[in-house]
Order: sequence, then C-alpha cells, then structure tokens
Amino acid sequence: MKELTCFKAYDIRGQLGEELNEDIAYRIGRAYGEYLKPKAIAVGGDVRETSESLKLAVAKGLQDAGVDVIDIGLAGTEEIYFAAQHLDVDGGIEVTASHNPIDYNGMKLVREGARPVSGDTGLFEIKKLAEAGGCGLEAGSWKLEAGSKTGEYQKVSILDAYVKKLLSFVSLDSFTPLKLVINSGNGAAGHVIDAIEERFQKAGVPIELIKVHHEPDGSFPNGIPNPLLPECRQDTIDAVKAHGADMGIAFDGDFDRCFLFDENGEFIEGYYIVGLLGEAFLAHETGAKIIHDPRLSWNTIEVISEAGGRPVLSKTGHAFIKERMREEDAVYGGEMSAHHYFRDFAYCDSGMIPWLLVSELMCRKQMKLSEMVKERIEAYPSSGEINSKIADPKAAIERVLNVYEKDALAVDHTDGISLEFDNWRFNLRCSNTEPVVRLNVESRANSELMQTKTDEVLALLRQ
Repeated sequence: MKELTCFKAYDIRGQLGEELNEDIAYRIGRAYGEYLKPKAIAVGGDVRETSESLKLAVAKGLQDAGVDVIDIGLAGTEEIYFAAQHLDVDGGIEVTASHNPIDYNGMKLVREGARPVSGDTGLFEIKKLAEAGGCGLEAGSWKLEAGSKTGEYQKVSILDAYVKKLLSFVSLDSFTPLKLVINSGNGAAGHVIDAIEERFQKAGVPIELIKVHHEPDGSFPNGIPNPLLPECRQDTIDAVKAHGADMGIAFDGDFDRCFLFDENGEFIEGYYIVGLLGEAFLAHETGAKIIHDPRLSWNTIEVISEAGGRPVLSKTGHAFIKERMREEDAVYGGEMSAHHYFRDFAYCDSGMIPWLLVSELMCRKQMKLSEMVKERIEAYPSSGEINSKIADPKAAIERVLNVYEKDALAVDHTDGISLEFDNWRFNLRCSNTEPVVRLNVESRANSELMQTKTDEVLALLRQ
C-alpha cells in the first residue's frame, strides 16, 4: 500500500477519502493490535458524521488482531484517557478531528496508563505495519492466522465514573451562586455538561448553566468549534452579555481544550489561566512543580514562584508535557494554547477540569474572573500567538536572529528559539506540518513596548 499521509507527529489526521477511510481505519486498528499486542482497548468517537463508521472499522481491526474492544460510545478525547485507566485496559483510540475542517477526521492513540502513542513512542511503527497491509501476514491479506481467536466487542458507559472523577477536583460545598454560559459548539461536550448539571442539582450547588449550541451535530451548523480563532467566539460573547453571566466557557470539538470569557464577554488568553490554575494547586500543595511551555512564560514563572511552587520548562506539545510531568511528578501543567494537564487525571489534558477549578476559585475568592486576571495581564501584556505563512521559515527566523540575538540577555532553544531582553521577550517556532512561523511576544508592564516589538519582529519575518 502507498504511504499513509494521515499519520502526523502526534496523532492521525487526514482528509476523508484517500487519506482516511474505513479500510485505512481497519489497518490502523489491526496494526495497533499487532504492534502493541494489548489484551483489551477502549474506543470512542466524536460527533463527526464519519466517526462512528471509522470507529467500528478500527474496532474490527483490533478484534482481528485478537484484541477485546470496549466501545464507550460518543466521547471526547479525555473520556478515552479516563477509560484507559478506569477500565484497566491496555490503551485507547479516540476517533476525532477536533477543530479540523468538516471533510477531515482522525485518531488519537494512547497505550497503557493513557500514555500517548506519538512519533517517538510507536506511532510510526504502527504506520509501517498499516502500510504493509498484512501486519506480518502476507501483504494485502487480512485473513486470520489458523487457530487464532478474534477479540470480543462490548459497549460500556463510563460517564458516571468519569463525571465523579471530574468533580473530585473541586469541593461542591465551596460553590456560591454563579451563572455560566457553556458553548459546546455542537461537539461532543454536551452529554458531559448535562451529567455535571445533574450532579450539581442533586447536591444543591447554586450554579445555573446556560447552554449554547448544545446538541451534538456532526454537520456543525454553527461552524467548526475552534474558539482559539477570534471568529469562533462571538456566540459565546453575545450569550454572556445577554444573560449577564459570570463567565463564558467554549469548547473545541473533542473538548480537550476549554476557552474562558470573563463577565464582560472578554476572551481570556490561555496564558493567564495557566498562572491562575497553578496558584490554585499550590494552595493545597506547597512546593509542587508546575510545567509550562516556553512560548509565553514570565507571568507563569512569577506567579508560581511567589506561590511557593517550582516552575519547570518543557517543550510545547502534549507528548512532551506529559512525559515531563511524569519525570517531575508535577501536579499540573499548562500551555498557552488552552491545554491543561493534571497529575491526578493520569497526567492527561482535560477541558472539563479547568472551568470547574476556575469557577471554584471565583467562589472562594469572591472575585470576578476579570479581577483575577487583570493585574496579571497588566504585569505581562502579551501578543498571543501570531502565525505567518512564509515560503522559507528558516531563512525568515535567521533574519530576525541577525537583528536581535547579539543584544539578548538570554537565548533558549527548548522549543524554537526564545530571546529575552530587559523588558521584553519573544519566542519563534516553526510548524511541524506547514510553512508557518509562530510568534509570541510579551513585555514587563508595557503594552506599548509589546506591540512595537511585535510589529518589528513581524515586519522582519514577513519581509
């Protein structure tokens, strides 16, 4: 079989048809089973119209490799992470394309303990087996070896146990009245929000949930849910203002990221939420380690250090963050891209835990979200991530370095290149998959300087 282009550095993603179809999904399931030789695997899928058929094809491939399959049904990625531990299986596969275009789908693979399967940890070996066609059998033949046994298939709901786990991160007694807008983007989050709401009602928690684009709909009538893009935020902003809500919460398609809006409908950059959550964990575990990425870091380092914690720098990306968290036994890790990782959630990222923690923090402090982040935004104004499509990214970055590197007080190569000066810093990274350079700039309490330097660096990059 020709090369499978749906295999990326960290997961599987491809255009429906030639790049990803049921035959390829079967091959992936079969290859996963042949390579990792698990006894049992959990599978789930998001709301996309092809997710169910692709999931069943993966399941068939796993079964033909002798693997028992537990299907948890419609699920976000973190439900597969949870299932991989809770069900005592040997891993999991979530069929999802998250925020990719409507004609795409994909998969996220984990092994035992919900450890990621990425390019460095077996994904490309699985790719080779899937391309070989027979996974050790005669090429192109998917017949079972004589005497071999197919795996069993069963459907199981983990929703109650999963929601119980989510709520273990907060104390329901600490909640005071709050009104929250929750925009599921017609993705996979709705059933979890309903289950949390039911628990709140039974426990007498005074939180009112206003649901926007709540029903799962794989045709995405309100657009692909990706609140990282400004054009995908307006419905949440409008709902917060219309209902006088205390906070807005918006998810991407597989809800492994959540994005927060304050009571004025202002979008809060994920960077400032990292500091907020880090501080919340340190209130219970002084001296704990908090993992952060290098794109924007000054605010996180200061907040964590002042709260008695130990900030630890990691390369960007879920596989790197999870590995570093395990190495350091870090209680929490956060990326500015709204990925938040938790030691007590198998070191995995969750989009549900952050909004629960921030809601609890607002109640404990009796402060509005805008008040909790205002001082930090003023102390370290940032550009947010700015992407530039450039024909020769390396040459463009070299142009920038030729101008700035000689005057830098510190140069760091953990992820791309970070340069620090007295009152500002920036990070430049190349995309793994496209000719794009990503820029992040921050300053010390000087938004005018931050904007000037952002414009300067962009002009050099885009020359």
